[in-house]
Amino acid sequence: MKEIGFRAILPEFPLKRNYVMKTADVFVRDVAAVLADLNRKKDVRIFMDALLTPSERARIGLRWRLVCLLAAGVPQRVIAKRLGISLCKITRGSRELKFKPAFRKIVADYKKKRERKIGS
Repeated sequence: MKEIGFRAILPEFPLKRNYVMKTADVFVRDVAAVLADLNRKKDVRIFMDALLTPSERARIGLRWRLVCLLAAGVPQRVIAKRLGISLCKITRGSRELKFKPAFRKIVADYKKKRERKIGS
């Protein structure tokens, strides 16, 4: 991996909201690229454990679980009660599934893969 200077990774930037959000988007793309390059689940887990706090990992896991339950057709109120979360969080997941076909496909592919694994 080519080494680059710290300033190239995190340049000085003014605290203007739009600039911060655009810069953060670049960083998210970098993280996505790293995750896409990892070949083993173990490496992804090591990366996530190092980068995220336990609370952040729990929130991501919970959000993934609620999206999977939504995709399986479980009613929002049942999900809220089962997972102990607000309907607002569930509505966000529902919106992502409804309006983002690429995300919906990822969830559906995961669901099919799991069903095949369970059926084997």
